[in-house]
Amino acid sequence: MFYDAGRNDHGLRHDPFKALVVPRPIGWISSVSREGILNLAPYSFFNAVSTDPHIVAFASYGRKDSLVNAEEQGEFVCNLATFDQRDGVNISSAMVGPEVDEFALAGLSTEPSRMVQPPRVKGAPVHFECVWLQTMPMKGRDGRLSYFLVFGEVVGIHIDDRFIHDGIVDTAAMKPIARLGYHDYSVVDEVFTMKRPG
Repeated sequence: MFYDAGRNDHGLRHDPFKALVVPRPIGWISSVSREGILNLAPYSFFNAVSTDPHIVAFASYGRKDSLVNAEEQGEFVCNLATFDQRDGVNISSAMVGPEVDEFALAGLSTEPSRMVQPPRVKGAPVHFECVWLQTMPMKGRDGRLSYFLVFGEVVGIHIDDRFIHDGIVDTAAMKPIARLGYHDYSVVDEVFTMKRPG
């Protein structure tokens, strides 16, 4: 099939776009509001975009609390979402007001960060402590604006030592989860290696 993406005339029950760009890593973003309220939310439009310096980005549909907190406080933490904490990831995605602490809502504990104010999710095997760099409005050709892309420089990285073997991170052992389309997820629990040619 082919369809005009602008008209979105695919004729399917649901827009298939997010089911086609898969699997998407989940940025489980923790932040703190100006009033000191903790915030935690998963973002499936997330990725690492640079290693020199280390930069991550997440896209927010509208000006959600994570975006506002990152801009106002200048910091956030990206916690690795895993199969073991999948229920907490899902609960923290609830659409609630800025006065709600999603850590408490999801029954999750915190750990202090070393270089930024927002806490980390206790039990997550990886945490990126980030300093906000900029927010880019994602305008379409018609000027429509729904999403904002938030960039953060990673200033500190935590890795659970249980997942480091022979100087290599055992990604499969951490069982990170990824977003698919609709209400579907995937888990990385099997890895294969291909050496780059040349």
